[in-house]
Amino acid sequence: MSTQEQQQQQPQQQQHVGEQQVKSTSTSVSTIPTISESKELTGLTHECGVFGAIACGDWPTQIDIAHVLCLGLVALQHRGQESAGIATSEGKCSKNFNVHKGMGMISTLFNDDSMKKLRGNLGIGHTRYSTAGGSGVVNCQPFVVHTAHGAMALAHNGELVNNESLRREVLGRGVGLSTHSDSELIAQSLCCAPEDVSELEGPDWPARIRHFMTLAPLSYSLVIMLTDKIYAVRDTYGNRPLCIGKIMPINSGHAGHGVSDTPADGWVVSSESCGFLSIGARYVREVEPGEIVELTRSGYRTVDIVERPDFKRMAFCIFEYVYFARGDSIFEGQMVYSVRLQCGRQLWREAPVEADLVSSVPESGTAAAHGYARESGLEFAEVLCRNRYVGRTFIQPSTRLRQLGVAKKFGALSENVAGKRLVLIDDSIVRGNTIGPIIKLLRDAGAKEVHIRIASPPLQYPCYMGINIPTREELIANKLNAEQLARHVGADSLSYLSVAGLVQAVQLKQSTGGDGEGKSKGHCTACLTGEYPGGLPDDLSW
Repeated sequence: MSTQEQQQQQPQQQQHVGEQQVKSTSTSVSTIPTISESKELTGLTHECGVFGAIACGDWPTQIDIAHVLCLGLVALQHRGQESAGIATSEGKCSKNFNVHKGMGMISTLFNDDSMKKLRGNLGIGHTRYSTAGGSGVVNCQPFVVHTAHGAMALAHNGELVNNESLRREVLGRGVGLSTHSDSELIAQSLCCAPEDVSELEGPDWPARIRHFMTLAPLSYSLVIMLTDKIYAVRDTYGNRPLCIGKIMPINSGHAGHGVSDTPADGWVVSSESCGFLSIGARYVREVEPGEIVELTRSGYRTVDIVERPDFKRMAFCIFEYVYFARGDSIFEGQMVYSVRLQCGRQLWREAPVEADLVSSVPESGTAAAHGYARESGLEFAEVLCRNRYVGRTFIQPSTRLRQLGVAKKFGALSENVAGKRLVLIDDSIVRGNTIGPIIKLLRDAGAKEVHIRIASPPLQYPCYMGINIPTREELIANKLNAEQLARHVGADSLSYLSVAGLVQAVQLKQSTGGDGEGKSKGHCTACLTGEYPGGLPDDLSW
């Protein structure tokens, strides 16, 4: 066991010199096993999801905030399946929050008993896949710390590119850190007031947040809960997503009731908008890059905007469109599904092929496959049937079974396949060890030809901003070009979407009068091009 692992497993042995982590009687930690304990090395791992909710009007509220938070996290489960947590506040006691968090899926972590203990009028939640800090209960979020002004809870999506320098700065103030998580580092950074800010009349939280943002320009979206308010924060580059939703009254679904002119029952903030409808909320807008939004029982308002340097462009992660986000989420005024559909159309223009039908690897490539089929005029048909109950297998006693590990998740619809020339669309190829067994399965089912088309460019570089992309040595695109990879996996041909084609698909609506028109847009393509916003972590000098 490494020294770092020992430190993470023995947090009680480290004493905070500065602010203390909350030891509330209302805090509970679950240790349900997580599926990530048996991770298969197949592709990208998702990042994290954050969610916050606050009730409007009189408190105690009639809205079950804990239930809203739980459902909101369920909608974000695709962003992280390793651990989850919820912290709530009743809005009157600054000393303690109600907290429940632990390892495992949301459906196994939260039951009737835990939900009853999470009563409150506001709260934040988090679902996690570890990037910085590693796995373990000690790294579960939200992080809750005591400050001189009461408790503060924080949930974070992203990864600080300059975490080492920021860690040295925090430790240099005499503050102890009990984990190696960026999220605890952020929480401790917010606990101390900037030297140039006077707080004689109480803490200036927006000033503290602004100070942190000048120290760490990316990458993060944050939800920060105090006794009676929530702050939603997005880094100045807009690298990670964050949006605001409005909890509508029960009777607001009738004709004539618009979102803007209907009084709110509450407000929510989320990494993605995909869960809003399921909790009776409606999408309002994104939190802008560098924006600090304050949510209270009275509504929400922008309290500050931290500008990035003039020569720097916005750098929203383009792989949110390709892979991470759910298809019904909205980014930059457009639905993710529509962008994926357009990627498929562009892919046909760049890499046409004579074939009988188009299909996809469910569910990841389906939207792009429909776009490819529509643009080409070819028929779309399902050729793979997914076994939804296989799960992640941790018992693989032989090389043969390991090689069958992906194909066993699918069955082939042989009537659609036999004697046909297929175009199979997927969203990405990472290590290249999943597509080969699928191609073999289709050939065994009678496919005459199998042509692979990937609705994104080759992944060639790791990510330092919250996506757990493997090392360059593990990425198959750095070992084999498209022609070589086709032979390696047994395909008749293989082609990727170009970087220019992906950017064009993403920006099509923005350039033709969509909601994003007139705004300075830009996208991070570092994992595709090696061009990192601000440079590599070792080269950064913020």
